[in-house]
Amino acid sequence: MPNLPVHAPNHPPACPCCAELPARLGRRELLRGAAAGAALSALAPRLGWAAGGNYEAMILACIDPRTQEPVRAYAQKNGLIGKYSQFIFAGAAIGVVAPKFADWHKTFWDNLAATIELHSIKKVIAINHRDCGAAKIAYGDASIATPEKENETHRAALAEFRKQVGQRQPKLAVQTGLMALDGSMMMFS
Repeated sequence: MPNLPVHAPNHPPACPCCAELPARLGRRELLRGAAAGAALSALAPRLGWAAGGNYEAMILACIDPRTQEPVRAYAQKNGLIGKYSQFIFAGAAIGVVAPKFADWHKTFWDNLAATIELHSIKKVIAINHRDCGAAKIAYGDASIATPEKENETHRAALAEFRKQVGQRQPKLAVQTGLMALDGSMMMFS
């Protein structure tokens, strides 16, 4: 069988979008492609195992775009890159415990149970943040009107979160903190 020029159907051989393709596709190239496909097929069951594993933690954080990089920086500073799963929820722990968001609670607890089963995590880290719109929705404007009130609102929500994790997943360690938008953290225990 002669080697034929390779180009997309209905395209002229010299078309710019096909210029990067090799001029000829012979038996060797076809065999190499088939061998690569067979190797990937053989690895497919192993690729499925990647979902499981032994990871350090789940980080629960807020959906606020201002917190995405600071949360990642926190994970990096604490040696967690590649060792944690993440659950992003409006209000972080507030979304899990506030009565205003009751319809969401089951979603978090089911996801945490799946994360424990799949990733064998040892702890959950809840990171709430300052100037949180979900805190305002859940508890009202006065709940975050001053830094002191904001601290107390988050302290109470994070304490309730720790309590509920302890009741539902007693073997799981819990760390909780309040992150400023500059990434600095106030940890609560």
